[in-house]
Amino acid sequence: MSIPKILGIETEYGIIATGVDSNPITASSLLINSYVSRFDASIGWDFDAEMPGSDARGFNLDDVFPPDIEMNMVNTVLTNGARYYVDHAHPEVSTPECRFVSEAVLFDRAGEEIVRQSMLEAKKVLPLGAELVAYKNNSDGKGNSYGCHENYLLSRAVPFGEMASLITPHFVTRQIFCGAGKVGSEFEGMPSSSVAFQLSQRADFFEEEIGLETTLKRPIINTRDEPHCDPAKYRRLHVIVGDANMSEVATFLKLGTTAILLAMIEDKQLTNDLFLATPVAAIRQVSHDPTLRQTILLDSGKTITALELQENLCEKAEKYAERFGLESVGEEDGKTILRRWREVIQGLKEDPQTQSRIVDWVAKKRILDGMADRHKLRPTDPRLKTIDLQYHDMRPEKCLALRANLESITEIDDVLRATTTPPETTRAYFRGMCLQKWPQDVVAANWDSVVFDIGKDPLRRVPMMEPLRGTKALTEKLFQQSNTPAELVALLGDQVSGSSFKPSN
Repeated sequence: MSIPKILGIETEYGIIATGVDSNPITASSLLINSYVSRFDASIGWDFDAEMPGSDARGFNLDDVFPPDIEMNMVNTVLTNGARYYVDHAHPEVSTPECRFVSEAVLFDRAGEEIVRQSMLEAKKVLPLGAELVAYKNNSDGKGNSYGCHENYLLSRAVPFGEMASLITPHFVTRQIFCGAGKVGSEFEGMPSSSVAFQLSQRADFFEEEIGLETTLKRPIINTRDEPHCDPAKYRRLHVIVGDANMSEVATFLKLGTTAILLAMIEDKQLTNDLFLATPVAAIRQVSHDPTLRQTILLDSGKTITALELQENLCEKAEKYAERFGLESVGEEDGKTILRRWREVIQGLKEDPQTQSRIVDWVAKKRILDGMADRHKLRPTDPRLKTIDLQYHDMRPEKCLALRANLESITEIDDVLRATTTPPETTRAYFRGMCLQKWPQDVVAANWDSVVFDIGKDPLRRVPMMEPLRGTKALTEKLFQQSNTPAELVALLGDQVSGSSFKPSN
């Protein structure tokens, strides 16, 4: 039986410093520090449980690969349960764990607001006329890509290889509704001008079907086996193949369709008739064709368009929902996901322009085409790349996505609340409330534990190995009964252990 699809998003933002000399690492550090310095205390990240070299195929490369994260970089936990840090010279916001797709969309939007507030705070300490500008995109246009990663909770009982094979066709083709769009090509060996416009920001950068890397020889399926919860029961699917979306509906569909298909795999209800012959080539073929007519080759020898493949998956998901229900993603969200999935496929079939309020690449292309027509621009005109970048600009007065009339599914009051308040439906609630109530006493935190200083040795670590424990329903009374962390630790009793944690920042 499928398990609840706890999920979240990690977004690396592009960053540019204007009016001041600054390298990306310094700029990213300043951006984050400008935000967290407003608070009474900055809570460091606990790296004790990090195992980036653990591979789902059964081996460990921690001694071969250097750590993904430099431990002396800015790395903090926020009161909404999120992580905000410098990753590969980019500011990154990792949302808290969410029980529902609609929650994850809300906290992804909250991440945008946190970055916007960071930019405003940084401007206060920079020289007059200087600023740090963040972009929610995935490519600098010069061959460098940075990620928007998704995470999904899976049952450990599902063989990893089986899951990887079954979900790959979706990852290759879902870009038709969740691609962010890009001017030109960045595929090595291919002139940029050979592709006027493509669906995905990331498709050009994938070289392998499956692997552990995230920055070199990027795979469609990432094999990192770092569950951040009970490893005997769960695995975390770390998805690196997606684009960062400005459209809330696109984010909703990206997460929702994937979560439902993963539940189907757990319930053995997704068949293998859509395996692709060459997934790495196919992901670029699909991306490079905004007409959506490009066919890709199946293992069976048949050819199919990405639209046809997505329609096939949607039909399978609808039949699954009738038989098994959608409790793994929440019945209400699940019904909305299926309805919106069906609608976007039908709309793209009839005329992609009808989806300009939902699909980022369609919205962006509409802006680009209008600019090119008005000013008689050739496809290679550099101004088109400037417009491409401006679509993702986090400055409200500059962001073209905010002028594209994209459909919103969140309310701004909820978004602003989510910048400081954790979701109530996962362990992120416990983490966030600990930071809100006792910021001076929390020494560090990570996804699966919180470390307290209760005024005497040793430090106390509260483990959180179950993502659905630590919710508001389960822990609110604990917080009401505890005036100090020592009282909380006493109430938790045997669940708490000593910690030898040493701060790294």
